[in-house]
Amino acid sequence: MRRLCDAVEQHPGVTILSIGVVLALAYGSAVFLFPKPDGRIVVGDAVHYFVYLRSLVFDRDLQFHNDYVRLYGLTHPVPGVAWIYEPLPTGYIRNVMPVGPAIAWAPLYLLVSGAVALLRWFGVDYPLDGFAPLYQASAGFSGILAATEGAWISYLIAARWYGRRAAIWATLAIWLGASPLYYSLVSPTYSHALSMFTNAAVFLVWMNTRDRADVARFLLLGAMIGGAALVRWQEATLIALPILDAIRLFAGETATRLERARRCGVRLICTALAALLVFLPQIAVWQVIYGRPILIPQGDSFMRWTDPALAAVLFSDYHGLFTWTPIVALAVCGLVPLWKRDRRVARSVIVLLVLAWYTNAAVGDWWAGEAFGSRRFVGCAALFVLALSALFERVQRLGAVVTIVALAVSLNLLLLLQYQLFLRGLRNIAPYPEGIYGLVFARFVVPFRLLHMWLVTHS
Repeated sequence: MRRLCDAVEQHPGVTILSIGVVLALAYGSAVFLFPKPDGRIVVGDAVHYFVYLRSLVFDRDLQFHNDYVRLYGLTHPVPGVAWIYEPLPTGYIRNVMPVGPAIAWAPLYLLVSGAVALLRWFGVDYPLDGFAPLYQASAGFSGILAATEGAWISYLIAARWYGRRAAIWATLAIWLGASPLYYSLVSPTYSHALSMFTNAAVFLVWMNTRDRADVARFLLLGAMIGGAALVRWQEATLIALPILDAIRLFAGETATRLERARRCGVRLICTALAALLVFLPQIAVWQVIYGRPILIPQGDSFMRWTDPALAAVLFSDYHGLFTWTPIVALAVCGLVPLWKRDRRVARSVIVLLVLAWYTNAAVGDWWAGEAFGSRRFVGCAALFVLALSALFERVQRLGAVVTIVALAVSLNLLLLLQYQLFLRGLRNIAPYPEGIYGLVFARFVVPFRLLHMWLVTHS
């Protein structure tokens, strides 16, 4: 065991890459060896991301009716998806999801398209339609790659402050012991895997350039924040980083108040313009589909800014952040030693976490629909890794750290098994993770029930 722990700490890049490969192999095995009856791979929210990509590449338009009909296997309007047959005043079908994931998936999707075209030229009969399993799976593999990169960047951020040991174990604890695992393995076609990467990248650049105050730095941060917002609109709250820097710049300079205000204003305007420039694809899509450049596609009532579920989003047994993934609660405790280490960094982390907390709590469905835990916090993974590293760095015994990580990962895997069995219809052996028994104790019983069911079936 000691040798394994040493290998993990001495070769963090290999460790993270190896886990990413295992996740990709597991995902590929599941979607190709055990396909769903209808052949679909992208489901739920992922359908809306995917139709952007398929329609733009193959139809060269934003008319999604045929894409939705094909993916949902529709022959006529049915309850729940009747909107597919109800065009907006612009003549387009609505799409309430961001366009960013489609842009990020495009390289691998186009590579698959080229490979299929080449195979067909050699006589292999595989559909060149953008819907076939290889096309859909390319989105999932792109998501796993993004999550793996996000884990690596999270490690780099933490290692800079707390060394390889604390950083790698904290990275593994948050990645595999909380909701990011589900969206790196089971549902990598959701936007959360990508947000784990984009948010970590923004914070890494901010950390590495925090001693600079030039306009170029603010332009770079603005562009990256615009990219993060393309993936998930809520990530626009990352704009708090350059705003905090501008406030610090204003307070720290010795020039006149007017000159300080001018310098800060220029930098913030440059940040906003760079973010807006990168965000333009979303604005263009909204203008085409809805006839408006800026809006909340789900409707104004989607966000309840004055009535956020601040306690429930953290502590509810129905997808609460801390109740489903307690390792995150432990990570938050690490904000105290982080504050003692560097108040500027800690202040920025706290502001970002508070903004994420309030924004996620203000969503009408703060529980995030059908989700594994509080999935809208997956984008905060790098912040949790940094805070947890601050805590782990104070633990002298390696065995204690490894035990915490192993416990977090084991509990998360057991809960994931229970959750998946429930969703697959095996509700007689796997209750929904809700309530004291369903969320806390059932995960320990489910494996034995599953084994018993298998033995009875094969006896």
